[in-house]
Amino acid sequence: MRTIDRTRLHDLMERERGLFRERHPRSKELAEDARASLLFGVPMNWMTRWPGDHPVFVDRAEGARFWDVDGNAFVDFCLGDTGGMAGHAPKVSLDAIAEQASRGITLMLPTEDAAWVGREMARRFGVPYWQFCLTATDANRFAIRWARQITGRSKIVVHNWNYHGSVDETFATLDDAGNVVTREGNLGAPVPLSETTRVIEINDLEGLERALAERDVAVCLFEPALTNIGIVLPDPGYHEAVRDLCTRYETLLLIDETHTISAGPGGCTKAWNLQPDIVTIGKTLAAGIPSAAYGLTDAVSKRIYEHTDWKNADVGGIGGTLAGNALSLAAMRATLGEVLTDEAFDRMIALGERFEEGVQGVIVGRELPWHVVRLGCRVEYLFRPERARNGSEAAAGQDDEVDPFIHLYLLNRGVLMTPFHNMALMSPATTVEDVDRHTEIFDQMAEELVGA
Repeated sequence: MRTIDRTRLHDLMERERGLFRERHPRSKELAEDARASLLFGVPMNWMTRWPGDHPVFVDRAEGARFWDVDGNAFVDFCLGDTGGMAGHAPKVSLDAIAEQASRGITLMLPTEDAAWVGREMARRFGVPYWQFCLTATDANRFAIRWARQITGRSKIVVHNWNYHGSVDETFATLDDAGNVVTREGNLGAPVPLSETTRVIEINDLEGLERALAERDVAVCLFEPALTNIGIVLPDPGYHEAVRDLCTRYETLLLIDETHTISAGPGGCTKAWNLQPDIVTIGKTLAAGIPSAAYGLTDAVSKRIYEHTDWKNADVGGIGGTLAGNALSLAAMRATLGEVLTDEAFDRMIALGERFEEGVQGVIVGRELPWHVVRLGCRVEYLFRPERARNGSEAAAGQDDEVDPFIHLYLLNRGVLMTPFHNMALMSPATTVEDVDRHTEIFDQMAEELVGA
């Protein structure tokens, strides 16, 4: 395998920065203007995490493409970091949104769409009872509160290098001595993470049993596969053993499918026949309209009824004034019913396979010390030869010089990936030509980086 010449990489990155400046003069003007009124110059601080001098300002988006204010067109594999997985502005969703908006957006009362979406979620994920909110963070927060309420326990367990939105308890990692400590960048933490959380590596069943042995854990909050540090897949039999341990120690199992919905219409829960007590999901359900959901088994639902004082429902830390609003439910019904269908997932996963094969061909052909991993229609590459087996190995495989270079190289040639971990996601509007265009540019990049 070839090593990366860091001097060559630095020179190429400077060239790409210059090319970015040439292609985005209007975005530069808007970025400079935004600094006068927006913290960090953006409406949400994560938007600072793009290689280049500033973010690209968007003019419009449709399907698997968008156009910026400078007239540049892009194939979009980022898709709003999963929020746009249905494709941008699918007509059937837009029509449902417009129709419902004209009849009322939020009412604090149910509509007919709610029960339809609940039944569809039950069909997809196999758990019967559902509640709706606006973000996956909310869904996870509410589910954790229910878990603590019905178990009488306070702690949760998460995987090292997990991602569950901005849930306070999940910004935890392990130090070199195996102690639970706060993740770098955790702002304004309300309490030390060691008071609320235990952390294990994915695929570490002995560590999980130790974490559960004191019988003070209310819930294990797990992604089926790690997705925000590169994709780290579970070992064969891992999830079956997790289910057994949770049952043995009377701990609830919560599976967060917000990113892993890429595995199929019912996420990994359906694709891998998982048996969670609670499922959470957000981002993609309503074609970009804020929406999320959490689902509960019959047994958990019964325990909630037994432990709930309905008179305090509006001040109990569950739900919110805009949760389950009419507009979100109408958008969910249209998107789940006619856009992110079972058949659409078949096509998207096939494109994910093609994307993976193309990247793998370049890695092998150019003798790069990297690897590529796929989870359904979601694909990422990491900068180490072997696949990571846990979060620590994946974190050690990050490359803060190569990663932004690849991202900016692709961006300058009209292909957008998710920033700060080059993730590609297929939508119902993504085409074979889009995938092959990425492979072509990825190969050009590799040739320039290591030589022919």
